[in-house]
Amino acid sequence: MSGAKTQHRSTRYLPIADHGLIGDLHTSALVGMDGTVDWYCCPSFDSPSVFAALLDADRGGSFELSPAVSADTKQFYFPDTNVLITRFFTHDGLGEIQDFMPVGDAADTDRHRLIRRVVCVRGRIPFRARVAPRFGYGAHPHSVRMLDQAALFTSEALSLALTSTTPLKCDENDVWAEFELSQGETVVFALDRVNEETPPRGYSQAEAESEFTATVAFWRRWLQQSRYRGRWREMVHRSALTLKLLTYAPTGAIVAAPTTSLPEQIGGGRNWDYRYAWVRDSAFAVYALLRLGFAEEAEAFMRFLTHHIDRREGPSGPLQIMYGIDGRAELPECELSHLEGYRGSAPVRVGNDAVIQLQLDIYGALLDSVYLYDEWCQPLTSGQWRAVCDLVNWVCQHWDQPDEGVWETRGGRKKFLYSRLMCWVAIDRAIRIALHRGLPAELIRWGPVRDAIYWRIMDHGWSPARQAFVQYEGGDVLDAAVLMMPLTKFIAPHDPLWLSTLDALGNELVSDSLVWRYDPKASPDGLEGDEGTFSICSFWYVEALARAGRLDEARLAFEKMLTYANHLGLYAEEISHTGEQLGNFPQAFTHLALISAAFSLDRALD
Repeated sequence: MSGAKTQHRSTRYLPIADHGLIGDLHTSALVGMDGTVDWYCCPSFDSPSVFAALLDADRGGSFELSPAVSADTKQFYFPDTNVLITRFFTHDGLGEIQDFMPVGDAADTDRHRLIRRVVCVRGRIPFRARVAPRFGYGAHPHSVRMLDQAALFTSEALSLALTSTTPLKCDENDVWAEFELSQGETVVFALDRVNEETPPRGYSQAEAESEFTATVAFWRRWLQQSRYRGRWREMVHRSALTLKLLTYAPTGAIVAAPTTSLPEQIGGGRNWDYRYAWVRDSAFAVYALLRLGFAEEAEAFMRFLTHHIDRREGPSGPLQIMYGIDGRAELPECELSHLEGYRGSAPVRVGNDAVIQLQLDIYGALLDSVYLYDEWCQPLTSGQWRAVCDLVNWVCQHWDQPDEGVWETRGGRKKFLYSRLMCWVAIDRAIRIALHRGLPAELIRWGPVRDAIYWRIMDHGWSPARQAFVQYEGGDVLDAAVLMMPLTKFIAPHDPLWLSTLDALGNELVSDSLVWRYDPKASPDGLEGDEGTFSICSFWYVEALARAGRLDEARLAFEKMLTYANHLGLYAEEISHTGEQLGNFPQAFTHLALISAAFSLDRALD
């Protein structure tokens, strides 16, 4: 989706949604509509930040690049790629910045090069640049010195070299440049990671042109694999490109989002680090990509589970709910008190203590994707099937435990309906694989447990008072997670009990297609503050409406949800009551749900 919007940074922080994402399948950067790189971690997604003005405008560091005169801006992606173009409309001319990170055959992957090409398209425009890295989330000191062809920023753990085709100047901590371009002239900035093996080197305009061409070709080759031919091709493909950007190529892990601590409420404390691989989010992402025809990503994620994840049983079972992108199990959470947080939304957190939670639903999400992988990609190996059997046997033994649930509550464990639903999915999908492939399985055990979970949900998850399935046993709180009941084929989409539930959810949790997860006042979750509507739930709602045959409502809700995307077609985790995007950005959960909703709605309309 190309976008156009006038933007001036009249405050210290741009809106979260006023950014585009670029990356090289190792890490990524957020570029504001004013041309400033506000977020960049190097060398990987979960490395300490180099630019973090998104979390502290004064201490975080940034890479500013813009006209030295007043300008209106528009931003779009080079068609069918993750190359970002920011255009500047000034009184005397038109200029643009082309931002990208080389990937694939064109990339010197150890450098994680961030390239910024400035072009004067028409007229004559003065530009200025200021590169102000702040290493280690703004906590690590650095030095800067000028070399023959580069400025070298050196900190204890990381060194970066800035090269440019225009002269650079430096002060105590930063490097800056002022230059003027006439029509057809170009200046190139390149920021590289350097060390003894990859020393600083010059970077020519011809090389920048070559890598631009190669990067465009990489993304277009990748997208050509898509089998989607439906009504919402542009938005579905933008979501696919975003999911690919969130993939960590060395292991196949998929991060939930490339940022940390962007708030669910401005000034609130619900600020979390999402730069890790949640089993649930990754499995759902694989499901969405498989539907589009991207088998390579599914195979890479299976390798991540097989080769990088240690399945020794711990407090949360044989799997943790999340892992580091390299497969590490420990992700200790700490607060960075020296950063003020986005628009004062403290604390800023690194790491995530939810890693130790018990969330039983992850087994269903994973095995649903394994089932589709086996059906659409390639049959499971004997080793993979053995691992599946181990997981299912564990689920059979532990499904009835209370847990923290899909929403990672910190207010005590409950017997959540969604957790039981996904335990049913885990066993059901394993049984389907075994019967389809003729694989050995403890069907005499698995079948009765699956049936017991079904009746437990029907008997104890239904509230006669609410005439709806509810959040947890013994309660009467509504929860948007139950929208997954027909989506997982647990209940028929036209079942009277489900239609009653759908109406109850629509009356209480839905507003103009936007869906709240649940009411924290009715179901305290142990966290302070409020939150916005949850965008994945909004797309689940669309899909549930479509499957129930309420196509006019479903299509209107879907089209409305598309209007909440930013100018590039990107979504954060949540949307506020004013339509502002909140939470980490962009979020894989939202984009994979958009793909699934588009598929279901297309199928129903056809």
